[in-house]
Amino acid sequence: MANAEECREALEQLSRNMAKSTGDVRKAAALDRSLSCRITDLDLTFTGRLRDGRIQDVTAAPGTPAEKAEIRLTMTSDDLVALVDGRLAFASAWAGGRVRLEAGFRDLLRLRTLL
Repeated sequence: MANAEECREALEQLSRNMAKSTGDVRKAAALDRSLSCRITDLDLTFTGRLRDGRIQDVTAAPGTPAEKAEIRLTMTSDDLVALVDGRLAFASAWAGGRVRLEAGFRDLLRLRTLL
């Protein structure tokens, strides 16, 4: 099981990866939306803002978030690290129920490029 600091670093790496992207991926990451990533095995939720192709203003709090973010991810700590490291494909993790993604329909359509 990854710890909270490893999860935070994985989110920071994801942000760096998105910032370096180009073309359709860059366009999809250019949303301005609230974001939460619930880490079930740590009972911890990271929240922030997806803005200008980066994840900004990341904070962590125990339990479920007080407010419902516009884009919500739920997974284990190890799955988050494996997704960002490239050892786990998002599509297969999502199809297998290891990762949950919730967002509005338009956002899901845009985000599919990232997946």
